[in-house]
Amino acid sequence: MENSKGFYLVLILVMIGRVEGQLSENFYALSCPNVEALVQQAVLNKLIQTFVTIPATLRLFFHDCFVEGCDASVMIASPNGDAEKDAADNLSLAGDGFDTVIKAKEAVEAQCPGVVSCADILAIASRDVVVLAGGPTFNVELGRRDGLVSKASQVAGKLPEPDSDLDQLNSIFIRNNLTQTDMIALSGAHTVGFSHCNRFANRLYNFSSSSAVDPSLDSSYAEELVKACPRDVDPSVAINMDPNTPQRFDNAYYQNVVQGKGLFTSDDVLFTDPASRPTVNDFATNPSDFNAAFTTAMIKLGRVGVKKGNEGEIRKDCSAFNS
Repeated sequence: MENSKGFYLVLILVMIGRVEGQLSENFYALSCPNVEALVQQAVLNKLIQTFVTIPATLRLFFHDCFVEGCDASVMIASPNGDAEKDAADNLSLAGDGFDTVIKAKEAVEAQCPGVVSCADILAIASRDVVVLAGGPTFNVELGRRDGLVSKASQVAGKLPEPDSDLDQLNSIFIRNNLTQTDMIALSGAHTVGFSHCNRFANRLYNFSSSSAVDPSLDSSYAEELVKACPRDVDPSVAINMDPNTPQRFDNAYYQNVVQGKGLFTSDDVLFTDPASRPTVNDFATNPSDFNAAFTTAMIKLGRVGVKKGNEGEIRKDCSAFNS
């Protein structure tokens, strides 16, 4: 009897979610109950091949949600080179992130054809890579539809740049209903990220008329960066954003920023600006505070501009709109 009550309660919750178009942790409880296990296994299989799976998938989720909302529009491949992924700000997205979602979609489709959106698979995979890197876990809200628009022209100005100041960062995040604390917490994903040298070369060779090197950089760290990224370095060369624990999701990013070892100006400003410094100090010394703030921010990020109910579609192929 109790089991029957539990079943009908889940059924009611799922139906309410579908009728009102709200995201729900139990959205696929009846239609694809194993979806999270399927995605997790696919992510793990990909991670065994390359660690890049972790930062690539996490960054892909962020870039997707800030343009057109969390609708997998960044996954679309256009023969004309004019889709969202073709925009200048997205050209550095690693292919392993796309491949992770594609492989997970294939696994899900084998058991639940036409049921789970690519957008939801990307959201689940983003949580899973954090956990697999030693970070905090959290329940993922589901029920997103895949978007029907993917244009490179819609990307400019919607993503933070490496040289953004605090006001510019806050403006972009507030536009997506995310607070300054959310922004600082999500910046912590740089603890497992990597960057190509050209994204921060201005801090090493052409910072100002009085100093070629950004004086806010720790001098020894600046020397390491110059060695790793000489002027004529191959454009494909990339380095870890966290020089200490690059393969572990932890709060070392904030400790680095406090020490002048933030790779981008947009990292450094979080500590040099008095308005954000207290939060950075807190996250640097209290990993539990960072973990709690990060999970809250990830859940809020996953709600940005989602398509629900009758909006959008459930793509068969994550890289193409349904014909």
